[in-house]
Order: sequence, then C-alpha cells, then structure tokens
Amino acid sequence: MSRFDRYLLTQLLALFGFFSLVLVAVYWVNRAVGLFDDLIGDGQSALVFLQISLLTLPNVIRLVLPLSAFVAAVYAANRLMSDSELVVMQATGFSAFRVARPVLYFGMIVSLMLLVLMHYLVPASRSALSQRSAEIAQNTTSRFLKDGQFLHPSDGITVYIRQIASNGELLDLFLADDRDGNQRATYTARKALFSHTDTGPKLLMFNGMVQMLDTTTGQLTVTRFRDFTYDLSGLIAMPKPANRSMEELFTPDLLSASDALLAETGRSRDEFLFEAHSRMAQPLMAVGAALIGFSSLLLGAFSRFGLWRQILVSILLLLVVQAVATMTSSSAQVGSGNWGMVYAAPVLAIAIGAAELWVSQRPRRVKRAEVPV
Repeated sequence: MSRFDRYLLTQLLALFGFFSLVLVAVYWVNRAVGLFDDLIGDGQSALVFLQISLLTLPNVIRLVLPLSAFVAAVYAANRLMSDSELVVMQATGFSAFRVARPVLYFGMIVSLMLLVLMHYLVPASRSALSQRSAEIAQNTTSRFLKDGQFLHPSDGITVYIRQIASNGELLDLFLADDRDGNQRATYTARKALFSHTDTGPKLLMFNGMVQMLDTTTGQLTVTRFRDFTYDLSGLIAMPKPANRSMEELFTPDLLSASDALLAETGRSRDEFLFEAHSRMAQPLMAVGAALIGFSSLLLGAFSRFGLWRQILVSILLLLVVQAVATMTSSSAQVGSGNWGMVYAAPVLAIAIGAAELWVSQRPRRVKRAEVPV
C-alpha cells in the first residue's frame, strides 16, 4: 500500500470510528429511554437494564455502520479538497479511480465488519435477548411485587408485603381476593414463598389464616393454617416459551431451511432465502455508500464557498439508493424466488460511485471570454 493510500485510509478509519460512536450513542440513547421506563417500571434492576441494552447494541451498530461510512467519506473528501490535497494528487497524474482506491479499501473493511455482525453477532445477540426477556417475564416477584406498598396485580386482587427478604421470602403477607361477588377471601401469613410449577406459579404461605366472608349472609369463617398453597395461574398470565424467529437463526440454518425450522418460525422457504441473502447484500452497501460520498465531491472544483452542492447531491443519491433498496425488498418478499433483487441497491450504489469517478476525470471545457477587436 502506498503512502497516500495509508494516509487517506487512516483518516477515513479515524473519522469512521468517531461518527460511528456518535451515531450509535444517539440511536441507543433514543431507544434506551423507553427501555429504561419499561424495565425500571416493572421493578427490574439497573443491571438488567444494562444487560438488555448491551444485547441490543449489535443490531444498532448494524444499522449505523453504512451511514457512518458515508459521512466519513464525505467529510474526508471535503477536508482534502479544502486543503487542496486532492488537487495536488490529481496534478501529479493520479486519476479519479486511483485517488478513490483507499476509499474502496475502506468500504471493504466496513463490509467485513458488517458481515461479522450480520452473520454471527446479531443472530447471537437476538437469541440471547429473547432468552433473557423470557427469564425476566417468568420472574414473578420482580414483575409486580414491591414491599411496603398496596398493589393490584389483577382486578379484585390486593397484595401487601411488609418486606421482601434477600433470599426471596415474603414477610408479613396480606392478600385480599374480591373476584367472587358473593364471597370475599382475605389471606394473611407470617411468611410466603413463590414456586414455579408445571401447572403455573404457586404462592406458598406459612403460619397464617384465611377469612372467608359470605357477602349474601354476612357469615365469616376463619381458618388458621401452618402452610397453605394459593394458585396464581389465574391471577398471573405467565408467558409461554416463544419459538425462535428468523432473526435469531444463523445464516447456514436459513440457507438449509429445514422443515423443522420452517414449522417453528411459521415462515416460508422463500422468506428464509430472502433473509439469508439480505445479510449478504447489506454489507455491500457500505462500499457503495463510501464511494458515493467520496466521488460526489470530486465532481466539483475548488471553491472558497465550499462543496455544499456536491454534498447535497451525494445525500440525494444515497436517498435514491435507499428507496430502491426498500422497493426491491418489498418486491422480493412478495414474489417467489425473487431473493436476487436484494442485491439491486448495493450494485446500483457501486455503479453510481464508479460513474461519478469516470465523469470527474473527464476534461472540462472552459468557456473563453470573447475579446472585442
């Protein structure tokens, strides 16, 4: 690699790292606000919030990297043009394609990062996120119980716990069941425990009593007990283990598309192929985005007013490519065997970048002013 290639590639990678960090932080903070409210509102700890946030990062990074590559290429080209460094290199005989060679290297490096994310990190993180979410949903105590407060986990149910011990014991429990209009039940216990069984969650109460009040006759029946089991299956809807989705499967599983996986996910073989080839096509967008961002700025000559017109052109071209990607993805999902259409947008982006490089190195005609005789 020549010295110029190393110089430009170093600048592109440094800018790419900075813009990726900024964009990931902005995108993550935007999503973390709602996630924080949901988890902390359900009684989860900050550690659970951190775990869920880390598991969502690979998918956020996957969305941000192509945009970061585009912004880094535009910023680097604008700075090199402003400092006349690219003008000097072109004056020494470098063609536009030769100047853009490190940009191609840069796009390929970002594509390799995206390949690792798309084929391994994102499916693994989504699978772990699904398992962690199921564990949180099954944690009955953290879902709706807080000590020192009167809670209403369901209509007609009132729960009060004086203290939740560190080992999970519920001390001094009060539970009022008013779901039956003709009978009111009140349970008190010195200590209680939650137990997860095959038939649903159970509440084991020790050293307490049950007061049954018949609202029609006004008769009160009191029963003391050493241990008593209260069925919570009708009170709390425990989620069932969810089947895996396509996003949780690795690419070889999608390409093989076994009958068992098709039945588990409820998707068709064409949808499996579409997802697999999307993971191969999306990394190529990084190459196309970097080429469009860099080559668009080569179309303009040096100007003290800057290259804002060329920057706008590059943004519009990227929006066009994104629109094509959306349209082809929709068409590929609808039609059978149309998974090849997912490669249309990356190929178009690379073709636009190459076309701009070709146009930028063509000799420009300069209009000569007519001198009066």
